[in-house]
Amino acid sequence: MLWTALQLAAGVLALVLAAVTLLPLSGRKEWWIRMWDFPRAQIAAALPVAMALALTLPAPLRWGVLAVLGACLAYQCWRILPYTPLARREMDFAAEAAPGRDVRLLAANVLMENAQHAKVRDLVADTDPDVLLLMETDATWVAALEPVLARYPTVLREPRDNYYGLVFATRLRAAEARVVYLTTDDTPSVYAELSAPDGASFRFLGLHPRPPVPGEDTHERDAQILYSARFARNSDTPVVTMGDFNDAAWSDTSQRFKHVGGYLDPRIGRGLYASFDASHPLIRCPIDQLFVSEGVAMVAFGRGPLIGSDHFPMTATIRLDAELAARLNRPPAPLAGQVRADVEKGVAAHRGRLEAAARRNDGRTR
Repeated sequence: MLWTALQLAAGVLALVLAAVTLLPLSGRKEWWIRMWDFPRAQIAAALPVAMALALTLPAPLRWGVLAVLGACLAYQCWRILPYTPLARREMDFAAEAAPGRDVRLLAANVLMENAQHAKVRDLVADTDPDVLLLMETDATWVAALEPVLARYPTVLREPRDNYYGLVFATRLRAAEARVVYLTTDDTPSVYAELSAPDGASFRFLGLHPRPPVPGEDTHERDAQILYSARFARNSDTPVVTMGDFNDAAWSDTSQRFKHVGGYLDPRIGRGLYASFDASHPLIRCPIDQLFVSEGVAMVAFGRGPLIGSDHFPMTATIRLDAELAARLNRPPAPLAGQVRADVEKGVAAHRGRLEAAARRNDGRTR
């Protein structure tokens, strides 16, 4: 009886793990498919357990199941490998800080219903960022943050009660800072043209697209992420993109975003820096991202403390020094020709939808 139960468990677990590994390969946008982009580390951890249970199956079924599970494990590990210390780093960090030149960044999804406002105020005070991006801010959050926002000469407040509010603040000279709409679902983003303390110019883009949840497929999320890559692709000005992407760092969408925009990721070769879910360590995944273009050197990058949210804050220090960046950074390989062509076609189609939406509404696109 016990042996039969083990065999049944082995068959069910093997079928489930094979399915959730293979489903994302379809490229479909349905939420119940795209959600399996997130728990690749957890799936990889479960596969050896399934393989051990598969040893109870009769031959030749045993060997077939082991072969399938082994292939799934190899694939999941291949997707995760760049986000471990086993991979070559994409960005080496500058050896020393340079006060008066470096730019400190802080981004945090505060969780709209989180009432621990003091923790976020203390975080901002302790980190003292030059550029601050907070997400899921409703009117209550904006009011609670006013004591720290008052320190910044440039502040954008976009309170929402639907989990997509945001606050952007900077003490840097801002030639432009505004809320933009890079999707037709009325989800706000931030676009800013800033100058570092030494006068070097860069662009900042803050994103918080919608996640794959019941009733919310990923057409708009993926289009928004890929469309935003053009801010780096179409300019020689360095670009910093930060935010809660609601997309795993290793997903096809995030990878295409990197390669289309020529972005670099400080996670590569260092670790997951898993930011969500802060409350449940066993299901954490890297979805709060920081990407920079090639002319940006990284001084520091890290995950902040618990703030009562289901996300950890992400912090970084950058330097706008093209010569230093050229020594420290390893640019990503370009996309294959057909993949790039498909992405460009999708970006052009999305731009057409945005322009049509702008004509119908109030022109709130870029």
